[in-house]
Amino acid sequence: MSAETAGVLALVIYLLMLLAVVVYQAVKLPDGWRAWILFAITRVYAPGLWKIKRNQRCPFPGDSAGIIIANHRSPADPIILWYNSHLGNPQKKMRCISFLMAREYYERPGLVGWISRAMHSIPVERNGKDVAPVREALRKLKQGDLIGVFPEGGIQEGRSIKHANSGIAFLALRSQAPVYPVYINNSPGGKNMVEPFYSPAETSITYGEPIDLSAYYDLKHTKEILEEVTTLMMWKLAELGDTEYLGAPRPDEQAGLIPMSEDHRRTAN
Repeated sequence: MSAETAGVLALVIYLLMLLAVVVYQAVKLPDGWRAWILFAITRVYAPGLWKIKRNQRCPFPGDSAGIIIANHRSPADPIILWYNSHLGNPQKKMRCISFLMAREYYERPGLVGWISRAMHSIPVERNGKDVAPVREALRKLKQGDLIGVFPEGGIQEGRSIKHANSGIAFLALRSQAPVYPVYINNSPGGKNMVEPFYSPAETSITYGEPIDLSAYYDLKHTKEILEEVTTLMMWKLAELGDTEYLGAPRPDEQAGLIPMSEDHRRTAN
């Protein structure tokens, strides 16, 4: 066999191996080809472009329901929360996080709309009168999916956590799914909805432990209870970012807050 033939044969073998890896990864992500393409692209450029660090491995479950709540400072936040979310579960199973998002962005043509649809996001009307998104989120949680929520609503500025809608409390109590708070530091910014996706940043993620709301499961979901649960969750999220929740005073029960250590605040690769 000549050297040229051997070289061609080796190249073919490498290509077949690459194809096998692609097929294997695609099978592991049953959420559609668009989700897999987005995942593959993001896994390549996100760590380099945004230099994402984290305080620990992602705690999201690999085969059961969960609600992820996070602060919202950039259109890239869903990607930042999603691209690495499979590494913490034993199965290393990548699956979509269905984020609740404004319908005008979900239906927008171009990059933002394509990403939203690829990730199986749930469009929500700005006026908050449509109950269909909540029903869809509850249905997905019942079948064991992951739901992502930015309780502050739209994209905000600054580190502090702005007022949150109590709908997140209703979703958590009605589904009884574990709630995972995540604080995103230094998300990529820009002058429009697309610029953050190609703007360099030094981003870090601080994961918190699941919030225990079991004491509220058997209570009637009154307005007061929903506000209390919302405040509890938002203060736990704020604690992860070493900041405050502006929507309500800190709960009196200090034991309910996530214990923070210096090691927990540091970011790591």
